[in-house]
Amino acid sequence: MTEPCDLTAIEARRRIGAKTMSALELLDSCIARIEAVDPAVNAIVARDFDRARAAAKAADERTMRGGDLPALHGLPVGIKDLEPTGGLRTTFGSPLFADNVPAEDCRMVAAIRRAGGIVIGKTNTPEFGAGANTRNAVYGATGNPFDPSKSCAGSSGGSAVALATGMAPLCSGSDTGGSLRNPAAFCGIVGYRPTPGLVTAERRLHGWSVLPVLGPMARTATDTALFLSAMASDDGADPLATTVYGQTVRSPDHYYPLPPLDLSRLRVALSPDFGFAPTERLVRQAFAEKTGLFRHVFATARDAAPDCSGSNEVFEVLRALTFLSAHGDKVRQTPEKVGPNVRANVEEALRYTMEDVANALTAQTAIYHRWQSFFTQYDVILTPAITVSPRSWRELYPAEIDGQRTRTYFHWLAMAYAVTIVGHPAVSLPVGLDGNGMPFGLQIVGPRGGDALVLRVAAALEALLAGDARTSRPEPDLAALRAAPPISTAEGFLGFD
Repeated sequence: MTEPCDLTAIEARRRIGAKTMSALELLDSCIARIEAVDPAVNAIVARDFDRARAAAKAADERTMRGGDLPALHGLPVGIKDLEPTGGLRTTFGSPLFADNVPAEDCRMVAAIRRAGGIVIGKTNTPEFGAGANTRNAVYGATGNPFDPSKSCAGSSGGSAVALATGMAPLCSGSDTGGSLRNPAAFCGIVGYRPTPGLVTAERRLHGWSVLPVLGPMARTATDTALFLSAMASDDGADPLATTVYGQTVRSPDHYYPLPPLDLSRLRVALSPDFGFAPTERLVRQAFAEKTGLFRHVFATARDAAPDCSGSNEVFEVLRALTFLSAHGDKVRQTPEKVGPNVRANVEEALRYTMEDVANALTAQTAIYHRWQSFFTQYDVILTPAITVSPRSWRELYPAEIDGQRTRTYFHWLAMAYAVTIVGHPAVSLPVGLDGNGMPFGLQIVGPRGGDALVLRVAAALEALLAGDARTSRPEPDLAALRAAPPISTAEGFLGFD
């Protein structure tokens, strides 16, 4: 029998609205799952169960009164520990903020609460989101739900693990170098990177940068669309939000419910590496095998990719620029309390010149224009979501892939940051397992502003592939996780590296 915490968000919301399940019943099921499984993986690191129960009881009282209910009414939500939550510990994975309790929510969290979402706790992240291996010196490492000795990627790793194991039906995340998509791929769930400005990110220091975004994560594409509909806004606190003379040009109902999509009308490009990403042979093989099962359903499906020349250099410079603004003072003043990834980015930034920055911005624009030309021929691009199969979380980052050294600690995220630098929307959709028996994520990239299209393609593919064990969403062995030793007992659990 399906436990309430294993229901999709849409089904759970339907039952709450129909009064066949209470919000408190759902919350208690999620809490029970956290208490049973989280010791093995360490995903929910700060818990707000008492306030969540009070919110669930209030939601049930509202249900019984009748009337319209908000989109996320009664649904438990995990919030990534990079986003401030009023009255709930927010550490950013840093010892510098180990005891930080914000006075108020960031705007994204406030929007989730207004939509009826119930914050159940904070999900683990690497220090300041630096790197795609979820471990830090405050809460320790988060293990992959399919094998806790392996990485869950990141930086939204805690959210991905919580979703995969049924600790919450919805979780938030953020993405610069793939931090919504990478852990989704490693954990067998959906991670969606929206168009910059669609979800308010008022804390972005470089307000007009398209690199960092906030976004939704869920177990299915349709749940993700529901969550995005509650997050999306044109809040002027985000310089990239779009409003024209006071008229909102983005409406939540644009993203949910999703109209059906005829896949046979799509022109699709497929690429294992965008022409430059250091993709592991095992991942290339999985991508070819998976897409070989369904590429015939499209109007056209060709092996092609936009010209991404210069993407590595652009991302390296612009990423370093953001880290210098956000963390330069920390590295100078308290270097012993800052981890190696953050130090590396700040030190790299200090080596660049104004000419380097100017060249990176110019190259970024040129790449963007090449992408726009490419999308006159294709509707979407399909790629692997990440370049490697999950490895040990003790490995700070993949220093080599198939015997070739990586350029930086984030070079292995090139499949994701190729999309980041041009500001296009993208989703990681779970498509079975790879040759190592670990989840495989398919990245679907849409045209500029094509958020609704990306989600419709993801939902259509999800429905098409659900009946085949080779391509359906994989699920972790919960019984094994319940019986597993606490990850906190593992050597090297607590620390930066």
